[in-house]
Amino acid sequence: MTPVFDPLLAEIQDILAAGLDIRGTQVIWGLLGGQPLPEAWLGGMKLAAETLPKALERPFTQEERLLHFLWEALDRLPASLMVPLSLPLRRLLAARIFKKCGKAFLAEEGVRFNFGQDLEVGDNVYLRRGAILDTQGGLTIGHSVSIGEDVRIFTHAHSEASHIERFYKPVVIEDFAKISTGAIILPGVSIGREAIVSSGAVVGQNVPMNAVAAGSPAVVVRQRQTDGRHGESLDHIWLF
Repeated sequence: MTPVFDPLLAEIQDILAAGLDIRGTQVIWGLLGGQPLPEAWLGGMKLAAETLPKALERPFTQEERLLHFLWEALDRLPASLMVPLSLPLRRLLAARIFKKCGKAFLAEEGVRFNFGQDLEVGDNVYLRRGAILDTQGGLTIGHSVSIGEDVRIFTHAHSEASHIERFYKPVVIEDFAKISTGAIILPGVSIGREAIVSSGAVVGQNVPMNAVAAGSPAVVVRQRQTDGRHGESLDHIWLF
């Protein structure tokens, strides 16, 4: 990372640390190059997640609402393409949005989630471009996990008899697992430690430790080829 953005990030961090309010959101938005936003807009906005039944159980505070807004709004600005700015900024936001966010968290543009309050992320996690995380039923991502481009993770489903009736089931992705591009993880699934979900797989059943799952519906096709390596020696290093 280059130091050119350090003063800007430090200023944003100070604003967030003081507790984000409408004025602070306006300042951050301006620092990132956004056009001025009327106070009434920020004060009167409603997030898409707040239209869901889950929001009746866990209403957003104003600060949570503004943090979610900044996360998604960043992707509408050229600043989102500037890696030395956008990656550490998303890390600052995630630390305040998520239920838990570990160190060295990385997220590219287009990552979406509906209830950050129900998302737990370990250390060294990488969310690739376009990943969609439905966290209504609870989502836990372990250490050194990679979530690939355009992955979809669901933690709720609807009754076929009544769309109003919903079911919530948590998803757990254990340490050193990799979820490859375009995979879909369905509610209630656990992905085992060091497991791999192949591109385009639709996973409706648990994937055991160190297994490779592929297909639709996904099945275990083999064991991961680790050459005797496990944990940190698998070199889950995402960026250089």
